[in-house]
Amino acid sequence: MTKHHERSNLISDRIIRLCASNESVSSLLARDPNLAPGDAWDRLYGERALKVADKDAQKNLDDYLNGSKVTEPESFGEDELEKAARCGKWGPTRPSALFLKIYHDALCALEEDPLRAMVSPSLMASYGTVPLTIISVMPDIVRHMSNVIVRAEREVFLATNYWQNSVASKYITNGIRELDRRAGARGVRIVLKILYDRGSPRQLYEPHYLVSEKEFTGDKVNLPHPSEIPNIDMEVMNFHTPLMGTFHAKYMVVDRKIAVLQSNNIQDNDNLEMLIHLEGPIVDSLYDMALISWHKRMNPPLPSYDYPAARKKHKAPDGASNGAVNASDPGEAAAEKDQRYATRVSTQTANGVDARGLPSDPSTHGYCETSVPFPPEHTADDPHYDDDIAGEVSRSRVSLAPKSGETHLQAVTRLLNHTVNEGLPGDLNAPECPPGELMTPHIPHQSRTPYPMALVNRAPYGPPTHSSVSTPQNAAWLSALQNAKHTVYIISPTLNASPLIPAIIAACERGVNVHCYVCLSYNDAGELLPRQGGHNEKVSSHLHTSLSPAARARLHYHWYVAKDQTRPIAQSRRQRSSHVKLMMVDGAVAIQGNGNQDTQSWFHSQEVNVMIDSEALCTEWLVALKKNQNTELFGRVGAEDGVWRDEEGREVEGAIGVEAGRVGGLFKGVKAAVERVRGTGGF
Repeated sequence: MTKHHERSNLISDRIIRLCASNESVSSLLARDPNLAPGDAWDRLYGERALKVADKDAQKNLDDYLNGSKVTEPESFGEDELEKAARCGKWGPTRPSALFLKIYHDALCALEEDPLRAMVSPSLMASYGTVPLTIISVMPDIVRHMSNVIVRAEREVFLATNYWQNSVASKYITNGIRELDRRAGARGVRIVLKILYDRGSPRQLYEPHYLVSEKEFTGDKVNLPHPSEIPNIDMEVMNFHTPLMGTFHAKYMVVDRKIAVLQSNNIQDNDNLEMLIHLEGPIVDSLYDMALISWHKRMNPPLPSYDYPAARKKHKAPDGASNGAVNASDPGEAAAEKDQRYATRVSTQTANGVDARGLPSDPSTHGYCETSVPFPPEHTADDPHYDDDIAGEVSRSRVSLAPKSGETHLQAVTRLLNHTVNEGLPGDLNAPECPPGELMTPHIPHQSRTPYPMALVNRAPYGPPTHSSVSTPQNAAWLSALQNAKHTVYIISPTLNASPLIPAIIAACERGVNVHCYVCLSYNDAGELLPRQGGHNEKVSSHLHTSLSPAARARLHYHWYVAKDQTRPIAQSRRQRSSHVKLMMVDGAVAIQGNGNQDTQSWFHSQEVNVMIDSEALCTEWLVALKKNQNTELFGRVGAEDGVWRDEEGREVEGAIGVEAGRVGGLFKGVKAAVERVRGTGGF
């Protein structure tokens, strides 16, 4: 088991050497594909191996350091920032001082045990691009995942906390079947690995176990039977570190060229979720992390073991890559793609909708159709796959195209209802979307210029204690708050981790504006258990009443409000919830991924997060977040006591209030904890 307790404040020579090395779990498997990743880790980073590495790595270190540079060290301690800069393979990018300060603190968490990183130290920091972000409900997220799957050339590694037979999973299994069909037509075989955490008594003695064919084809999971996909070699792993070490990660790596990192599990729900699509050398880091998470020998191995993303892109069979191809950025490519279906026109109606009712906001690259039908919608019952991101972005507009007699806002309601709340009316008082404020689930970004990136993960920790605090994830979050100069955004379904609360208070008292977007009543039952930090309403009240009057004005605390609503809805109703996990600092550095700001994610679960150094990307994400919900407009709680009330002084219906009943709360908490371990709770 990894050690989790202590953290140094300085980057040691050992950490620099490990980061500067060319060795990793991935490199060992490239030489011996039949090696178990867990054994590869022990060879490189076990206690004996580290002692040898301290001596043998010096030559690689000296060669590597000759090319390392850092910009704007400021007053943090030039030597320590230089060390942090030496610990990344930044390629053509140069990280900012703020990014390096946060990365420095994440690195310091590795001194006692590198396994805290859940990635080989030599691959912890790299660079890459984000051609696409999706901020939307489940169908939009899994549509993209299914498209990436069907375009795979060699392999797919899909990981999720919880897999449930559902409409969401049908998108994925349809994609697997289509991938098999395409592989058969090309005469090739595909390797597919699926990793999830569905609690099982077997994990008490075997945390990683390969799931039987009978189990993964049963009604609860419903993956394809091997006989249905004869061109795919599939293995399914169930992983949980008892008692509390949940595998909470959610990501996919395809052909070692594409990665997606998202907030969602594979199940139907009412959540707003966030996915980012990554390309470039950072994919090698996520690939390495996936191998380490799998732990056991793969049978068969992943075919791309010797094809790192750091090499030039491979050409896809149809001449198109799995990402944003044949164009310098996917936004421009989407506009070009539209011309295949429609004639471009410039007229717009007053509410930003074109003649057919499609969004014509320039940020969505939308144009009205006048010549041929718009492409059919990609659904679980009627799949329609695209060749690239540009095609997906173009097709995605159909889901928000108002039907006859609908407004754009009514189309938004239909999208938000999707599978679990069909027919639920939106708030009649919700404002129509003005031009430039249309809901925009798919956000294409430039893919010409890469950004510095780093994985800031945490390893799973099973014991029911709060000892496991020193991890790259936690260190990065705390460092972000400590080093912020003017603004921090924290978006999370829950917020109650004991180290985080004083850090928020300190930032506000120091003069930093802290904006929190949290989901009212999310997982209240579980958070009511002792030592879980308390439910969201209690934490909001505590934060506001703990601050000085001046600092209280700098805490901007909001409950999530959906795009078609004017007030928060308690998550217990399962109608409009948010599950996005994101932190942005000074509009320049972002940390996105799997981790919630709650006790479970801070002290126990395995989490995967990427830190990105880009003002442009942070700006685009913040704009999209505000456009795709009404949280900023209607969700702010009272500045004095942290309680949301409407104009008539009424609190949110269905919320349990700041002071939840202790006996009832304990009963609900125990029930939620059991559901969580069984993989049926919502987190």
